[in-house]
Amino acid sequence: MLHHKVLTHPNSTEWTVFIHGFGGSSNVWFKQIRDFQAHFNVVLIDLRGHGKSQGLPQHRNYSFELIAKEVAEVIDFLNIQKAHFIGVSMGSIIIRQIAVNYPKMVKSMIFAGAITQMDIKSRFFLRLGRILQPVLPYMALYKLFANIMMPKKNHKESRIIFIGEAKKLMNKEFKRWFKLTGRLTKYLTYLHHENKDEKALYIMGSEDHLFVGTAKEIVKDNPNLTLEIVQQCGHVVNVEQPEAFNKLAIAFIHKQG
Repeated sequence: MLHHKVLTHPNSTEWTVFIHGFGGSSNVWFKQIRDFQAHFNVVLIDLRGHGKSQGLPQHRNYSFELIAKEVAEVIDFLNIQKAHFIGVSMGSIIIRQIAVNYPKMVKSMIFAGAITQMDIKSRFFLRLGRILQPVLPYMALYKLFANIMMPKKNHKESRIIFIGEAKKLMNKEFKRWFKLTGRLTKYLTYLHHENKDEKALYIMGSEDHLFVGTAKEIVKDNPNLTLEIVQQCGHVVNVEQPEAFNKLAIAFIHKQG
């Protein structure tokens, strides 16, 4: 089972489940724990091969369905009937897959730096990554992507945290996770079609040059989706602007209660 940490609230019956992105770990939520624990029960999960989720049964090929199933197993183990799922970057895709496969488990979804669709620019960088992946050491490739996604001075803390966490990945784990990007454009289109009735809050940085534009398109015609744009902020909103992220997310959850 995936490694997880549970922080209970003495009075709240609401559960919040935090899902990190590719190369991260539950440590990326360190600026959320205190504020969320003051209102809700909190579950922090390390996805397979990340953080302390090591030594799990091997799978040659990973899929978002597999990752979603492993997260759902933790929720079932904890006997949580319904939860608010909070994800960053690729964690948003995993949560949307959970909503497809286990809809009764999801009360609402909150995304920081959501990956919703792949535009021309993001498809180009993924294609570049697939070309370079066989020849570059995995950490060199990860650092390249971190700098592409978070290029500005005020993104530095996010870059350092994500690169530091990614160093804990093994090379084989990186390759298995990176393969998930192979058919990402078609897969995201499928998820968008399947998730139309789900309640979700997208919290995006105004400087998230790869994904803020596509998030605007996803939210535009769907009354179940809400978009909040945090100014002077990049991809990892929960790290760069934690006060804004926490305030928006906690208010959203209270509205769903």
